[in-house]
Amino acid sequence: MKTYRFIVSGKVQGVWYRKFTKETADSMGISGYVRNLKNGNVEVVATMKKEQFNDFLSALMKGPPLAIVNNIDIEELNEKYDGEFEIIR
Repeated sequence: MKTYRFIVSGKVQGVWYRKFTKETADSMGISGYVRNLKNGNVEVVATMKKEQFNDFLSALMKGPPLAIVNNIDIEELNEKYDGEFEIIR
């Protein structure tokens, strides 16, 4: 299991991006959280099996119908999350 931090930029706030991300993570059994950042980006921190990475990243790139994803910056983290995937408000 590896943990990644994704910073998603574009039109990703006010378009149900966090809800979409939680539903995607829940369907894949991924732990972590998603939250809006003050600069208009969305932060996603997710602990997953390495074979899930490409599918999860593809979903984040697509997003919900109203989203426009311009870029995703990715870094690997040392921490691990267990349990539910949460929306942080």
